Amino acid sequence: MKTFIENLPKAELHLHIEGSFEPELMFKIAKRNKIEIPYNSVEEIEEAYKFNCLQDFLDIYYQGAGVLITEQDFYDLTYSYLEKCATQNVRHTEIMFDPQTHTERGISFKTVINGISKACDDAKEKLGVSSLLIMSYLRHLSEEDAFKTLEQSIPYKDKIKAVGLDSSEKGNPPSKFKNVYEASIKVGYIPLAHAGEEGPAEYVWEAIDILDIKRIDHGNNSLQDKNLVNELVKRDIALTVCPLSNTALQVVDNLKNHPLKKMLDLGLKVTVNSDDPAYFGGQVNKNYIEIQKALDLSKFEIYTLAKNSFQYSLLENSKKQQYLNELELYYTNNK
Repeated sequence: MKTFIENLPKAELHLHIEGSFEPELMFKIAKRNKIEIPYNSVEEIEEAYKFNCLQDFLDIYYQGAGVLITEQDFYDLTYSYLEKCATQNVRHTEIMFDPQTHTERGISFKTVINGISKACDDAKEKLGVSSLLIMSYLRHLSEEDAFKTLEQSIPYKDKIKAVGLDSSEKGNPPSKFKNVYEASIKVGYIPLAHAGEEGPAEYVWEAIDILDIKRIDHGNNSLQDKNLVNELVKRDIALTVCPLSNTALQVVDNLKNHPLKKMLDLGLKVTVNSDDPAYFGGQVNKNYIEIQKALDLSKFEIYTLAKNSFQYSLLENSKKQQYLNELELYYTNNK
């Protein structure tokens, strides 16, 4: 089964590029930029990557992002992740980035987007990995701040496919961002949002009814509300589930208790993703492998998860079909 998963064509739909920052690369970029970090070795950074809740993780996450200064830094960060995609048969990925994490530090939007997008262009040509970018608003900041980010993005909107909503969920409901989402949709961005990770099912309702989102990031707590589950199935809204992230942040106490299989059984369109792989102990293949073992998922269920990842991507239909055909051929030959 491990080999089946490793060679399985797949897409990753829930990945924060700042959360792919491996300790070795962080240490290297900090030295290059002559930035003092409170760690004397890669091993010390690895130790700091152990935490108990979402807020502890976010504190370390933003500290790590602070060493990213130049376009080259953002290029190196992104290309490093895309190289890992290529080795895992991730054929397509949809990368979230947090402009406010950087613009608040005085880094220009241009520096961030150009570094990331150039790496994506090079990876498509050299590695055969396609990608799309999702500009995420930080929900612990104000809607006014999100509007500033939206304005900054306009000159680069050809490089951005969608908007998302991430960071601290508790106390920051989707409805807080109603106006900026309406404006983002008018610009042409596809609306997505994190909901139902630490927040309640009500946040998922808000995301689909108030923000009109097309895909839910996480969505675990949707299972608290049977009517919500039925609505997600009816509207054909997929969930980008992140198993190792859920256990690292104690959203789920043990992978054996993860709701992914139940979600599939209820007809929800579930995908498997790594979220912030450098911090949560595994790239996307490890997420597949670990959740398969924990829940004893069948080859057909693993195939279904991969199929969903292409079907509910933001790709044009012709490209989706190309990847789905590739997956179908692989599954037929390896049942």
